[in-house]
Amino acid sequence: MGLKECTIELDNPYNTYYAGQTVNGKVTFTFDTTKKVRGIVIKFTGEAETKWSQTETKTDQNGKTYESTTNLTGQEEYFQIQYYLLGGKNAAEMELKPGTHSYPFTCALPPTLPSSFEGEWGFVRYTVKVTLDRPWKFDQDIKMAFTVISPVDLNLNPRVKEPFKLELEKTFCCFCCASGPLSVIVHIPVTGFVSGQTVPVTVECDNASNVGVDQITLSLRKLLAFHVHTPRRETKRKKEVVTSISMGPIQAGNSQTWQQNIQIPPLPPSNLVNCGIIDVDYDVKVVAEVSGLHADLDGNIPIVLGTVPLESFQPPPPYTDNPPVVQSVITAAETDPSMLPTQPVSPASPPYRGAGAGGALGWSVGDGAVYPNIPPPTFAETAYRAPTISGKNDSEHTRLVGGAEYAPRYPTYAFNPTAPPLPNY
Repeated sequence: MGLKECTIELDNPYNTYYAGQTVNGKVTFTFDTTKKVRGIVIKFTGEAETKWSQTETKTDQNGKTYESTTNLTGQEEYFQIQYYLLGGKNAAEMELKPGTHSYPFTCALPPTLPSSFEGEWGFVRYTVKVTLDRPWKFDQDIKMAFTVISPVDLNLNPRVKEPFKLELEKTFCCFCCASGPLSVIVHIPVTGFVSGQTVPVTVECDNASNVGVDQITLSLRKLLAFHVHTPRRETKRKKEVVTSISMGPIQAGNSQTWQQNIQIPPLPPSNLVNCGIIDVDYDVKVVAEVSGLHADLDGNIPIVLGTVPLESFQPPPPYTDNPPVVQSVITAAETDPSMLPTQPVSPASPPYRGAGAGGALGWSVGDGAVYPNIPPPTFAETAYRAPTISGKNDSEHTRLVGGAEYAPRYPTYAFNPTAPPLPNY
């Protein structure tokens, strides 16, 4: 048999890193017989891919119809780092004795990587692959995916700190007589949130019309766009409902107000900065479903999902004549602990030294002086899982550490309160 067991261990227990950090770890092989190899190669890859197929019915020159399928693809490569842990390309054959053999490795991630993402028609994925380079036999590969996060600091975006009011109104005509208006007003205190928070929503419905409202639904939606460029440029869009809540009914002539909370599960941050073939945005869709054959009343509130939450949950400080201290965006980014590189782990150190540790500095963004009020996040798996991380360069001999399926982990926070208080309108 030869190779009995193989593992890849990273120095962060969540297998999650910020762009710009250093990945440290070790690969361990257990052999039950002597193994002949030329070397052991490790390869780190960051890439994005979009793909789908389109089938069209065409007619040939004889008038016969047939179906033609076109595979549409888009690809981006962000980095690829490969080196030998043992041996070399032209090294002589060597023997690995039965037993356990461990080899440490390290990889500095580029600072401009987009966040990991898995979707129906595309992904942004980061993998580490270890290959036993065997002379005169097929190579044996061990592959594992890990998560990379591109920080989206909501505190650096002034627009998301402002409240948002959505006002919807319509009148209904019945036998040439217009009714009073149906008015729906939706407030949220800010438009920037992070996974784990709740979006506090105030919904006011004033139904002065003669038509009843069956229900009002609030839906948190993920707005996706996948772009391909080969053999032609096309875009495929999808609106996924992440979670929704409903209220009502509201009879004709009645009014009602609700305070609702929309829980945000672990989700990728907005925009996927530095990825050119996948777009990710979010909104809260508001739909007032009216009775009868009348059209529904609807609108949406755009929101931004970040990885670093808005720091201030208190009222503004008392007025003072002293000018506020303004910290530049560059300074904030440079001093944010989440952007600090990890420290190499010596072979003698244990793989993990507590949650988020193991040499990975900067996992608690509240540790530094920049945002002392922000608690450290956990890193939770998102609901969407890739069916397999196996790619075109893998074979049936490739072992997938942790199984074929893979779900990225995203920074997830727990706050009390979870968002700024609702203002009094």
